[in-house]
Amino acid sequence: MTAPDFTARPQLSEDVARFVRKRIFDGSYAAGSYIRLDQLAVELGISVTPVREALLALRAEGLIAQQPRRGFVVLPVTGRDLADVANVQAHVGGELAARAALNITDDQLRELNGIQVQLEAAYAGDDDERTVRLNHEFHRAINVAADSPKLAQLMSQITRYAPESVFPAIEGWPAQSIRDHRRVLSALQKHDDKLARAAMSEHLAAGAAPLIDHLISRGVIAEAP
Repeated sequence: MTAPDFTARPQLSEDVARFVRKRIFDGSYAAGSYIRLDQLAVELGISVTPVREALLALRAEGLIAQQPRRGFVVLPVTGRDLADVANVQAHVGGELAARAALNITDDQLRELNGIQVQLEAAYAGDDDERTVRLNHEFHRAINVAADSPKLAQLMSQITRYAPESVFPAIEGWPAQSIRDHRRVLSALQKHDDKLARAAMSEHLAAGAAPLIDHLISRGVIAEAP
């Protein structure tokens, strides 16, 4: 996998963490393999400091462990962990969508519809990187509309544990996601908080099983939840 350009970005450590997280979930960094600070810094063309910060953040997430004199080792990914993350996302995301349904403005609805149009075009064009970015923007816009900053921040932290970059490659998921997003949008347009909660919760929970099956098929995880 070719490394992206990391040389002129703010929040470098977050970008590096996202890059390493993607490698773990696509199988490039297998469980038990070591990630070398110096080697990764040279590959990305940056200093060791943001790489160390990124790896310490991933250690806090439970994706890697630090071993004395040996560096950082990749830990096994389990189906149970991914199912747990999806269930928490479904609960918190559903609450945010319900609040958004009551608070969302016409301008915010127009913005959401515009993001969804672009997202569907990205899916149709097999543009995975753009798909991941637009999907993130769609959910973030709803969380902002909920006008609950602390809850939205919690959701952002939870989402770090979910391998967003994998979803475009899961068979059948793009079509499922488009249908789910349209249901969420319909509920928001009706300002129906109960319908929005259900639509978002079901959408976020629905990704767990196909994600786990996808990662099992590629040898990234070796157990079902």
